[in-house]
Amino acid sequence: MANPKTDLTGKSADELLAELAGLEQEYQQLKFDHTVRGLGNPMEIRHLRRNIARVNTALRQMELIVYDEAALLQRTKLRERRRRQK
Repeated sequence: MANPKTDLTGKSADELLAELAGLEQEYQQLKFDHTVRGLGNPMEIRHLRRNIARVNTALRQMELIVYDEAALLQRTKLRERRRRQK
């Protein structure tokens, strides 16, 4: 089952951006606390980083939904060109 904290379906881009800002602030605070005095459970940092990545992924998916077919085709061509250059 999906964790209610990370359930991102049905949220608008503004809600996701607000959640992302809160998560990033919490992440910075946890890193600081861990450096200064240590955490009881350092795995909290990993979970928070992964939640930030989930929100960023949801935002990117929303961004790709509004692309039209021509933009998606151009994006695919650019990715192929970059892959061949490496």
